Amino acid sequence: MSLDVTVRGITIPADELSWRFTRSPGPGGQSVNTTDSQAELSFDLAGSQALPPLLKQRALTALAGRLADGVLTVTAYEHRSQLRNREAAAGRMSELLTEATRPPPKPRRPTKPTRAATERRLADKQRRSQTKRLRRDLDGNE
Repeated sequence: MSLDVTVRGITIPADELSWRFTRSPGPGGQSVNTTDSQAELSFDLAGSQALPPLLKQRALTALAGRLADGVLTVTAYEHRSQLRNREAAAGRMSELLTEATRPPPKPRRPTKPTRAATERRLADKQRRSQTKRLRRDLDGNE
């Protein structure tokens, strides 16, 4: 694994990424209170020049709820070492941006049920109706 953030074949330059390290609430054993193993990766999506305008617009729309002033932030603290948490954060950022920049799904083409399917449905309805009709009490006694 590497510390590169790649989105659809485009590697985001390191100068557009911002790292911050703090003490981790995650695993750490004896060194948990002394090492800054939690990694926080921030990327200014709104001000980025690395992504083409189309991908940038898709990402801004898809991640609107996660952005703070156009900046996307990802944290990782599941590992004991800072390096592994950095790799995890970079991978998570790549995954998030790749998912956010995917093209919209193709529109659904409306289809019509086949004639045989319609006939089967109507035959089933008639059978069910007949079953319920036979269960009725004709005299009103029960």
